[in-house]
Amino acid sequence: MRNILLIKLRYLGDVVLCTPVLPLLRKQFPDAKITFLVNPETAGVLQDNPYLDEVWVLPRQSWWNQMRFLRRVRNTKFDTVIDLTDGDRSAFLSWVTGAPVRLGYNRGRRWRGTLYSQVLPSAYGSMHMVEYHQQALVDLGIHESAGNPEIYLNSKIQQHEQEEFGDFLAKGQPLVLLHPTARYMSKAWPLERFAETADWLSGLGMCVVVIGGQREVLIGQQIHNLTQYRTVNLMGQTSLSLLTALMRRSHLFIGNDGGPMHIAAAVGCPVLGLFGPTDPAVWGPRGLKVKVIYKSVNCEECFYSGCSRGEESCMRKISVEEVCQAAQSMLPVFTDAEARL
Repeated sequence: MRNILLIKLRYLGDVVLCTPVLPLLRKQFPDAKITFLVNPETAGVLQDNPYLDEVWVLPRQSWWNQMRFLRRVRNTKFDTVIDLTDGDRSAFLSWVTGAPVRLGYNRGRRWRGTLYSQVLPSAYGSMHMVEYHQQALVDLGIHESAGNPEIYLNSKIQQHEQEEFGDFLAKGQPLVLLHPTARYMSKAWPLERFAETADWLSGLGMCVVVIGGQREVLIGQQIHNLTQYRTVNLMGQTSLSLLTALMRRSHLFIGNDGGPMHIAAAVGCPVLGLFGPTDPAVWGPRGLKVKVIYKSVNCEECFYSGCSRGEESCMRKISVEEVCQAAQSMLPVFTDAEARL
């Protein structure tokens, strides 16, 4: 196998959880060209990855650009495609390559299964996603266990980080990042509880930084308004690469299940993940120092449409006190007495 294409057309966290397969592939096929195809907003987590030769981004502009991309896919003459997406579009792109080996999942037993040379057995939901992705390599003769996700940063990004955030980094306070948003509201811990946690952390002498995307700026302002102490609101003010660099130097990340949580764990930041409708046994962070809080509430009825359990919902069952206790166990002690919750 000389020309390998991986495909993952999902979200940030999904792509991060695919990165452990890359060193396994490179070890098995040291001379192969390895290309990874992803959605535009996720390409940043693969930047400078030493196991990849190229990162391709799926175009979403004009019909003409998409047709040009299909020709590029066909003309590159991949001999192997590993589709980790389990989706119709990625299955079609696998077929377009004309590669003789096209491996992919078909959990829903849809028509896309006919587009692969071999449909992979799916154990989705019964194992962590890192192991789930690793299972896709078994048919290529790779049986080695996958390690933890990794993201790589070059020196220019780290220098840029110092220029952008030098004002509060210069104070020397330990950094704690809060990520209060989620793709689905049912996965989000209440904002007022994030604010209480921020005040507790600030009282310990931490520099509390609220992070998120451009569309979440108002949420960061809401938390800022709810806190007694001053927080740093970086909602919508950082590129993905700069945010990743900031995570690397932070002492703790506290946030809902989502892409930023997985990125933080992948760069070695201690992570406290707050889980509700998703199972951390499948989607939990992987890293050297990670911890999750999860109430194991059956959320089948409300995962996407919303929750009717009120104060008994999976996320509201997580108290400020237990988050602070878990955070304290993961942080160095910066006071001369035990912090009071």
